[in-house]
Amino acid sequence: MIRVSLLDVGGITPEQFQAAAARLSDVRQAKIAAMRFEKDKKLSLGAGLLLDQGLGAYGLRERTVQIACGANGKPYLPEHPGLHFNLSHSGTLAMAVFSDREIGCDVEQKKTASFRVADRFFCPEEQQFVAKGVTSEERTDRFFRIWTLKESFLKVTGEGTHFPLNRFCIHLGEAPARLTVDGRCADYALYEFSLSGYRAAVCAAGDIREAGDEVFFSFQNLQDVV
Repeated sequence: MIRVSLLDVGGITPEQFQAAAARLSDVRQAKIAAMRFEKDKKLSLGAGLLLDQGLGAYGLRERTVQIACGANGKPYLPEHPGLHFNLSHSGTLAMAVFSDREIGCDVEQKKTASFRVADRFFCPEEQQFVAKGVTSEERTDRFFRIWTLKESFLKVTGEGTHFPLNRFCIHLGEAPARLTVDGRCADYALYEFSLSGYRAAVCAAGDIREAGDEVFFSFQNLQDVV
């Protein structure tokens, strides 16, 4: 089972912000306080609230559970090896995903796409997929579809920028989307979410589609998570 949730933090008032932050761990509160810009503080708060809510489904809380980081910074729960999570945020949206297997997620606000990035870091098939968009808007949407899927894969592996972006390829001409690494099919399942002004993606280890695992998607409001 995969649980995906998003929260728009753009409209949080200062009073709501303070009350919500007080629910979270000292570590998360310190992380929020260390951020320079109000936008980033809200996004970090949103990620923390979604993490707390998601953990609550398993009888856990963000302020009491132990969270550690792997060699490249990927967070995990050392006391609960069977539960995996990942967080992302962009624009005014925070995103969280939970699963019983390694999982990664990414959400991106669709701004002007840097097609030079695609030319440099995307594999040839991905470049062609983006270039075949009829309008500028379609090419931008295609760029962010590829980008979020690639980011979600990097996050599920925990490799981050240590894994070259053009070493693996997202194939979107098929349903469902699939992933190859070094030209060979890789055992990961990809999921896409289209939101107004955003693209989001989830990558899960293992061919869980064949196992019949379900994906539960929810768009939260502040009252749902506090």
